[in-house]
Amino acid sequence: MTQVTLQRPSGRGKFITFEGGEGSGKSTQINKLAERLAAAKLRAIATREPGGSPGAEIMRHLVLSGMGKLLGPDAETLLFAAARDDHVRTVIQPALSQGTWVLCDRFSDSTRAYQGSLGQVSPIVLNAMQRVTIGDLKPDLTIILDIPVEVGLQRAAARRGSGAPDRFESEDLQFHQDLRDAYRQIAAEDPQRCVLIDANADADTVAARVWTALRDHVFAIPSQAGTT
Repeated sequence: MTQVTLQRPSGRGKFITFEGGEGSGKSTQINKLAERLAAAKLRAIATREPGGSPGAEIMRHLVLSGMGKLLGPDAETLLFAAARDDHVRTVIQPALSQGTWVLCDRFSDSTRAYQGSLGQVSPIVLNAMQRVTIGDLKPDLTIILDIPVEVGLQRAAARRGSGAPDRFESEDLQFHQDLRDAYRQIAAEDPQRCVLIDANADADTVAARVWTALRDHVFAIPSQAGTT
């Protein structure tokens, strides 16, 4: 394996988000990328949404328990917005300002996919919530892990074992297919920020694809130079 010298961005940390349907492997790939960044002497933290901070974790419990669904899409969007506001203020922004990379399992694209495309929440409402919660904050790179719905749901079922499916895992097959289509649309509409990656492979193969996306979009290392 060829060793290369990374052209490390200085100053503010980089904000990398991971998106995708249930069982697409976001947590696994975040952990693998965090290890690779640590090997490259780059500080990185892994976090998640909904959650990632004490206040946001309370909101996570409410959402995944199904409370948001009972209240309706608009109210569920407000719960996500409240969680995101706390997460951004107490975890993401402080880390970025200290030069730490933030690797986040879901961010605002999830709200646009789940509550926007599937829940039919008005773009006006979504844009207003985004202005309030994140302002000008935008991921430097968004990795969208794409996987056939049936494969993802099988992975999710294997992961939870005997536990009950959460609010989103329990939706029907068409919901998850529509979700996959929504993420594909997000990737197509913002190709400079988003990279759609085929995640229907073993974890190491997908990790190599993630690293290539990071190399090309953030480090700008020529492909012929090899990877670490």
